[in-house]
Amino acid sequence: MPELIAPTVRLHPAWLAAHREWGPGPHEDGFGLRPTDEVVSPAGFAAWVARLTDESDRTPGPGGVRCTYRWIVEDETVLGGIALRHELDDALLRVAGHIGYGIRPSARRRGLATWALGRMLDEARALGLERVLLVCADGNTASARTIERQGGVLEDIRDTGLGAARRYWITLQTPRTRPHPG
Repeated sequence: MPELIAPTVRLHPAWLAAHREWGPGPHEDGFGLRPTDEVVSPAGFAAWVARLTDESDRTPGPGGVRCTYRWIVEDETVLGGIALRHELDDALLRVAGHIGYGIRPSARRRGLATWALGRMLDEARALGLERVLLVCADGNTASARTIERQGGVLEDIRDTGLGAARRYWITLQTPRTRPHPG
């Protein structure tokens, strides 16, 4: 059974295995990986995890927004990552949105992105967000379906400077009260 967990140095080898599967470069959506992050050495990985934790706990310095990072993990295997940005600056509004996620290639087509997105939408509700923006590449039909399954309504398709992107808004309502069983 998958779970969402905060980034941890304990899973360094498992994270590196996922990173290798994606291939070279810092392109895993949802992990907050920057081109300047060095994640191969234990010290570099620990520094990166510390930055992610710090960004989850408080707003980073100038030009940054608070962001909650979670890893999708099952049986000590890192399957993907998802990030919830607590607010949008101009760049995030144009290019990335509130939530970004990625699933490693071998774990795709299992519904993990839809499941993880649902959990992060719960976190967004808990933060008091009324609606969230999600952006995916225009040709990424799997991500578009994931967003639509969670209530995403297409606003438009526009050029972000990184290519054509689909922009979706999800309106968040308070969770339904569930009847007590029995």
